[in-house]
Amino acid sequence: MSTEIMEVDYLVHFVHGKESGPWGSKISRLAAIARAHPMLVQSLDYAGMDDPVARAEKLVRSCESVTQKLILVGSSMGGWVATAASAKLKPQALFLLAPAFFLPAYPPLQAACPGSAIEIVHGWGDDIIPYEHSVRFGREHACSVHLLDDGHRLQNQTLQLDELFGAFLRRMAQTAQ
Repeated sequence: MSTEIMEVDYLVHFVHGKESGPWGSKISRLAAIARAHPMLVQSLDYAGMDDPVARAEKLVRSCESVTQKLILVGSSMGGWVATAASAKLKPQALFLLAPAFFLPAYPPLQAACPGSAIEIVHGWGDDIIPYEHSVRFGREHACSVHLLDDGHRLQNQTLQLDELFGAFLRRMAQTAQ
């Protein structure tokens, strides 16, 4: 039996959506996948913060002293927040779930990751944020967009979402070697 202490090189930071919480079922499931890779996980609570810019500032403050390679995972408003914070945090990668892109109440933004390090998953049947917004962002940033037969919460295709996330983490870890 080995007594080596394995150093974890990655922190996967989850950013929840406007009406969810830091450890909802989707984040908890995806966090288990990240831990199995093995990566550290973190998720802040943004409850009561309706301003996406204030959320992005909170995320930046929280991650400023991170020494690991950073992967941001954002859902809905959290997708916008993770992408906005990427300008200052310079994460290795972004994994975005039905991100709130191109909505009138949100300022325009640019991702600070190359398109090859950004993946978006969106449901065809999203009735809150049109999937076309993710397609537009994907085209503008040359990143992968996965469209699933699902709605905004992506709760009907959990196995496929889990597989996409696991493959994304493996790819990012291999790219960094």
